[in-house]
Amino acid sequence: MARAPLKPSLRPYLAKDTPICAAIAEASIAELTGDDYTESQQEAWIAALADEERLAKRLGAQLTLLASLDDDVVGFASLKGNDTIDLLFVHPAAIGQGVASALCEALEKLAAARGAQKLTAEVSDTALKFFERRGFAPQQRNTVPLDDEWLGNTTMTKALTDSAGKATS
Repeated sequence: MARAPLKPSLRPYLAKDTPICAAIAEASIAELTGDDYTESQQEAWIAALADEERLAKRLGAQLTLLASLDDDVVGFASLKGNDTIDLLFVHPAAIGQGVASALCEALEKLAAARGAQKLTAEVSDTALKFFERRGFAPQQRNTVPLDDEWLGNTTMTKALTDSAGKATS
């Protein structure tokens, strides 16, 4: 008998989750972004998230959710303020299983509940199509300095309410 696909379960971030979040970000950048970024850009990006103490402060200061499949944490996302997706990473082994969608949908609902009219994200070239499918529209192209490297990304936004003021997500 075929097993139904698992639906990701979500829970709040705890400080003890920092090592798994750092590992997920590293694996995601190393294994998924090679078509869009050079190896040296990937290394600089990974290094920017490798300091677990700094990452713990960043994630702890935001509304951060973790996604699990079969009790294994496979992704995380954070909402900065009421209206900005700061980080969204999924382990390469969990790509295509609804993890990023579940995390993004939850942050959209939480942002709307906090009164945000729109959600903004600085989106990597690798994640651009994912965010477009979720209704985000590109606003501007950016170049971000990391150590001696420059990484391109795109500022994208999504309206969280329709013209009648009702939530869209």
